[in-house]
Formats: sequence, C-alpha cells, structure tokens
Amino acid sequence: MTYLRSSAAFMALMMTTALAAATGALAQGSETLVVDNAFQLKTADPARQFEPTASLVLHPVYQTLVTFEGSDLTKVVPSLAEVPTISEDGKAFTFVLKDGATFSDGSPVTVDDVVFSLTRVRDLKGSPSFLMEGVTIAKGATENEVVLTTEMPDPGLPYKLTNPSLGILNSDVLLENGSTATPEDGADAYLASTSLGSGPYVITKFDMATEVVLTANENYWGEPPVFAQIVIRNVQSAAQQMNVARDASQIALDLRPDQVESIADQVNVLSAAGADLAFMFANMNPEISETTANADFREAVRYALDYEGILKIVGQGAVQPGSIIPSMFGGALTASQGPSRDLDRAREALARSGIENPTVGFSYSSDLTKNGVSFSDIAAKVQADLAEIGIIVEPRPAPVATNTDSYRKGVLEMSVNWWGPDFPDPSNYLLFGPGKLVGLRAGWAEGSAPDLDALGARAAVATDPAERAKLYEEWQMMLNDIGPFTGLFQPSITIASSKSLAPLAYNPMWTVDLSAVTLAAN
Repeated sequence: MTYLRSSAAFMALMMTTALAAATGALAQGSETLVVDNAFQLKTADPARQFEPTASLVLHPVYQTLVTFEGSDLTKVVPSLAEVPTISEDGKAFTFVLKDGATFSDGSPVTVDDVVFSLTRVRDLKGSPSFLMEGVTIAKGATENEVVLTTEMPDPGLPYKLTNPSLGILNSDVLLENGSTATPEDGADAYLASTSLGSGPYVITKFDMATEVVLTANENYWGEPPVFAQIVIRNVQSAAQQMNVARDASQIALDLRPDQVESIADQVNVLSAAGADLAFMFANMNPEISETTANADFREAVRYALDYEGILKIVGQGAVQPGSIIPSMFGGALTASQGPSRDLDRAREALARSGIENPTVGFSYSSDLTKNGVSFSDIAAKVQADLAEIGIIVEPRPAPVATNTDSYRKGVLEMSVNWWGPDFPDPSNYLLFGPGKLVGLRAGWAEGSAPDLDALGARAAVATDPAERAKLYEEWQMMLNDIGPFTGLFQPSITIASSKSLAPLAYNPMWTVDLSAVTLAAN
C-alpha cells in the first residue's frame, strides 16, 4: 500500500479539505462551532508552545501517546498508544502504538514519528523542552513499540506526555520543511500554515491576532468529529458575554462569574475550580527576617487567616486547597485537612514566639489580576486578618516584573504569589520542598527538613497509585506544619456555552477538548 508522505500531496489535501468546509460538503458534519477566547498564543508549533490558547487549539490537531478523559486528571488513558508498561525500577516506559492510526495525509503513525517528535521537543530547547529533559526515546523490541527511559525513576512521566506540546507529528513531512530538531529548527513558519497531526482536526487558518480555524480531518482514523469547522476567535471578555448570549458564538472562555450571572438564563454555565493556585509564604531565612523565620510566628499566621473570607473575595466556585497541590490532582489534600481559622491557637502561637508587636512587609504584584482576582484585595484581607492577633502588616505593592524578580531572588519577607502547574502531576509540587526551586524562594534551605525530604523522595519514585497518593498526602501534611507555605485559593474557571451544546467538561491542560464538544440532545 502506498501512503502520502510528501508536502505537495499534503498541501493538495489541505486545499480540498478547506474547499469542502467552505461549501458545507464534509461528511463529518455541517455545523460550525465558534469559540471566543482572549488569546495567549505565540506559535502553532507544538514543540515551541506553552500558552493556554495554543493548548486549546492544538489538542484537537496533534494527538499524544496518552491523554485524559474529560476532567479526570488522576489517571491517563490511551490515545495513540496504550497506557505504558513501567519497569520495576520506574525508569523504562514501554508504549505500544495502536493499529490504524494515520496522519491527516493518510500516512501511518509510526514509531519513527514518535521518536522524532519527542526528541525534537527535548532538543529544540523551547518552553516545553523541560518535559523531556533527561529522557531517552528509542524504538522498542517490536515495530510498534517505543521505549522512554529516564535517568531517575519518574512515575509522573505518563502525565507529562498528555501535554499538547508532546503531540506526535508526521516526521517525513516535517523534515522536508525545515525541521532539524535543534534550536535552529526552521519548521515554525511551515506549521503556521498547515498541520501534521493525527487528530480529528487540521489547521486551515492560523492568525495569532484574530482567529484560528480548524477543519475536520477527512482522513481521521477515529470517530468522525461532530463539527465540520471550529473557529476560535480572539475576543475580549465584554464582547464574549454579548456574543454567547445571542449565540453569535457557542463558547465563551474568559468570563468572570458576575458576567455569566447576568446571562445565566440564556446559556449553559460551567463553573469549576481551576488548577492555578494562589499561595502565601513567610520567609524562613533569618537573614531576610528573624520574625518570619520563627516557627511559632508562622503558625500564628496560618491560623489567623480567614480562609472562608478569602474565598468570598475570590468569588463563587473558588476552593481552598488543603496545601499546595491543587484539588483535582492525585495526592491532593481536602480543605478540611488544611489549616482553618483558629484565633485562640494563633494568639497562643504568637505568644510562644516571644516576638512583641511584630511588623512584617507583605509583597505582592500590584498590576496582576488572575481570573478577575486582584492581589491588592488579597493583601488587604491578609492585613486585616493578622491585625486581629496583633501582627502589623505593611503592604509592599510592586509591578509584576519587579515583584517576580524579588520573589525569584528569595528576598521577600512575606508574599502572595501564583503557581500554575507545569504538568498535571503532584511531583511538580516537590519544588516547594527545602532546597528546591520554590522552597529557596521562601528561604527554605536544603537539608533543613530531612524527614520531609525523605517523604518527598519516596513519593517521587512510588509507582503504585494508592501508595503514591498516600505519600504525597503525608508530605503535604508535614509541609503544612513546618514549612513556609500556605495554600490560599484556587480561583473558579467559568465557561459559558450555548444551550445548543451538550454540557462541557473543563480540563486544566487544554481548557476544553474542542474535539469532544457535541450538540445537545433534542
């Protein structure tokens, strides 16, 4: 059997597909889905993208080896390959490719395509390259096996592989069009005008300023998609509200809860806790602050905070994390397992600290608003809460660039900051431990908590899901007791959609799986 692998044949197919979409002739469907989103978009190259809009757009185009189903981030499910077999030492992951998977030009997805695509992500040195750092990608024992080997045990690797950045591309066509799988790789421009994936859609227009158009893939090897075309438009929230209310668009992704409330009777509303997390820390380095380095003082702060009051500021749908791992990830604590307001305990801890009339500086980004939440409002609430037990908080607002620079240098006394997951696995949060990336930013020196380090080390290599979750829970409970961090809130993600659509599922990795959107039952 002869397969199309040339760029000329692929371009011809793309022109035919675009024409069919324009005339409504596609067999897969005749509907157009319009999605409004405030763009965060830089490239159509999966190996270079790490922005929310890019993940939204590329997920239906470039399939990964494994994926998630709906909103469930606790387990991976098959996509181009079956769920991997993991070696006893937790270092080798064997994936078996499914039979019949093809790219949009009709050619088969092969092990060579997988090896090249994942190696390219690693060696391109783009934003997502860290996901494959230290990973060797090679052919397996049979023609449909690929083996990923890590330097250290990494049970979180399958979860990393769900990221749209690790989508599999047609390597022959990519090589014909400027790819070298090095930092000098020149395929970025080519991928902005075409697409080389195996997903249910192909890109027929990619304009980073205005819109991206996806057209149903006529050669898709799975169930045909519902919509013949998906148009993702760059629209700010006020216009999104009007568009979805009058059905000029079917999905609006960037509305605040109050915007949705005013049109709630006209649309379907999805409100869910996001995976981004706001946390506060008190610096443990006595050279930065002898006050915040005092363990009793930090306990007083933890139990003086009015967590329920903070959630009211953040808005409907927000949740309090039990620690620093978001609520939807494996190993997360519930809010009831985390600290709650107890003013008597807070005052007793402050008395034990021996610090009289403590005054601390509280830093935050004055020009940063996330999901409609201003950190200025959070800082004012923290100031009022701590004042109730006699702690004087001096607000220290700064532009986000200035505050971020000081945060990364580890010189802030107390601060509220934002953490978005790099990948949907609890191992990403071991960075909050002593001597690790975020721990050092809070003045937490390496070797200062050996029992916590030991728990984290065990959690990092555990392969049994139940054991793994239990270890991360224990690690966070100890971190809550002795560490500098306090999880404050996960803001709500609010999505409005047309009543003509079936209810949507939110997924922090790609917001909404556009290829899974269906029409409402009559």
